[in-house]
Parts: sequence; structure tokens; C-alpha cells
Amino acid sequence: MAADYDEVRSDVKESQDSSLEALKSASAPDARSVVTELDETDALDEGLTPGGEIVSEELIVQVIPQGKDEFTCSSCFLVRHRSQLARESNGHSYCIECEG
Repeated sequence: MAADYDEVRSDVKESQDSSLEALKSASAPDARSVVTELDETDALDEGLTPGGEIVSEELIVQVIPQGKDEFTCSSCFLVRHRSQLARESNGHSYCIECEG
């Protein structure tokens, strides 16, 4: 008698059907409950640093204007010294690291 090796065995087919039924009957959360849960988590995270410390003070940063011997790289957007200028084209400047 010839055997059909491509046919799914009966015990495997039964386990596949029961697994599918288990997935269908499982209670998955709906999208609204997931969004609500994420919003609550985000609300708790406000005012925390990555270390979990509460920060209640404003940070004061002094902005220094770009100097005459500096340029802003059009690729990485960092302010660099003119000695790091690799090329200029169409009014855009590029540093050695981005061109390198």
C-alpha cells in the first residue's frame, strides 16, 4: 500500500484545531483599553528623569551664538570649527566626519 507523506497526520490536525479554538476563545484586550492604559502610564512618567528622580526645577541654558570661525554642518547639524570643514556646496557646509 502506498503512503501519502504529504497528508497531515490525524493527531497533528487535532492539536492544530484545538490550538486555533483556544486562540479564538482567548480574551484579548480591546484597543481602547490599551490606549487608556498607555495614557495612564505616560501621566505617571511626567516629571521623572531616566533614573526615576522627580525634577521640579527649570533648566537654564545659555545659548552662545555661532562664532566667525565656526560653521554648522548641513549633515549632522553640529557647530564645528572651520578647521573641520571638508567641503562647501550650494551654501551648505559639511564637516570632515560626515564626508569621511
